[in-house]
Amino acid sequence: MTEDTPHTGDDESLAETFWAVASRLRRQTRESLAPWDITPSQSRALGVLGRHGEVRPGTLAEHLRIAARSATEVVDDLQTRGLVERRPDPVDRRATLVALTEEGNRVSAAIRTARRAEADRFFGHLNDADRAELSRILRTLRA
Repeated sequence: MTEDTPHTGDDESLAETFWAVASRLRRQTRESLAPWDITPSQSRALGVLGRHGEVRPGTLAEHLRIAARSATEVVDDLQTRGLVERRPDPVDRRATLVALTEEGNRVSAAIRTARRAEADRFFGHLNDADRAELSRILRTLRA
């Protein structure tokens, strides 16, 4: 074992352990979204709109960290389902804003509640100090 290869109790590297946990979390997220037949990207878009209100598609893409074209596809799918609507931007008539519909607000709130419960189950076996430490470490890695 070298200094750059942390020992985790077996031959699995830290990166492998991290990816296994991330994969499990992604799978559980997809399962928690199943009742609404919503993809994780669509769920994230609903969350952004719920937090920020109406935004331009380009701003939504920035928040989602995806290409503008991909954001357009997400918005198209959500609009087809009646969860978002496009509105003219009152400041710039050439621009469009994306906003949650009443149904979009309802679904977004229900998903937020379900995901919070899922996260509580996922991280529930960690004590408060471990949760705080994991949060600190993940925020450091994200930066």
